[in-house]
Amino acid sequence: MESLFQTAESGILATAPKEKILSEVTSKTLHKARETVGDPFVENPRMTCREVNVYYGEKKAINNVNIDIARHEVIAMIGPSGCGKSTFLRCLNRMNDTIEGCRVTGDIRLDGMDIHDRNVDVVPLRARVGMVFQKPNPFPKSIFDNVAYGPKIHGLVQNKSELEEIVEASLKKAGLWEEAKDRLNQPGTGLSGGQQQRLCIARAIAVSPEVILMDEPCSALDPIATAKIEELIAELCEHYSIVIVTHSMQQAARVSQRTAYFHLGDLIEVGKTDRIFTNPRHQLTEDYITGRFG
Repeated sequence: MESLFQTAESGILATAPKEKILSEVTSKTLHKARETVGDPFVENPRMTCREVNVYYGEKKAINNVNIDIARHEVIAMIGPSGCGKSTFLRCLNRMNDTIEGCRVTGDIRLDGMDIHDRNVDVVPLRARVGMVFQKPNPFPKSIFDNVAYGPKIHGLVQNKSELEEIVEASLKKAGLWEEAKDRLNQPGTGLSGGQQQRLCIARAIAVSPEVILMDEPCSALDPIATAKIEELIAELCEHYSIVIVTHSMQQAARVSQRTAYFHLGDLIEVGKTDRIFTNPRHQLTEDYITGRFG
């Protein structure tokens, strides 16, 4: 029974006093219906999502999700494998458009702009809402050209000196400049796994995005490289909105200010991260974070 009284504290799972948890449980009624509870909406959001549904053929993968993405904040999306969190993440910059048979309905807006409007070009949209994938995927180019690629194709620079400034600034923001400044002409694929992931982050921020999506960015990295990425996320949220999908509840507790819990395509609960892990309002959330399933 001791495991039922675990809570996230200081970024690790720690045992909370039974009396405290019992008093919280007896003073509330946990929600059991599959409706979103908590605080999915914020003031002055960067992105808004209303009644979002995703279908793969006839199968419904995401069911009527409503949530806001705040400015200058990290929101973590957690849940068991197959719950739909990565599918929903890809909705935010229309990456699901690349999947045959995938259909998205509902309203998703970036700074008030309907991202599914027929006049919206997905190329600049994906510059404004960048993506960092689970496995590092540097281009088969030099470190410099990996970062310079986006600004060049989007016409963000007028000359080489401007490009060099953007590359240097992006690598510094990604915490990679000191390690890479003397090897900018060497292949990006020659970097270590953690360095490659930071290079991909530098590539994403080189085009001045407003939102950065991260789909399990540390799952293929060792603990030291993971710690560096987590430190970087904390620094980047001062400039960008960050949405991170993670299987690690400890990581969600360490890096995010808000957490959203998904289960079987439903958004179950959203709220401040410390509250989600210490005082969940939905029975399914509590079952997941205490290890009863997932």
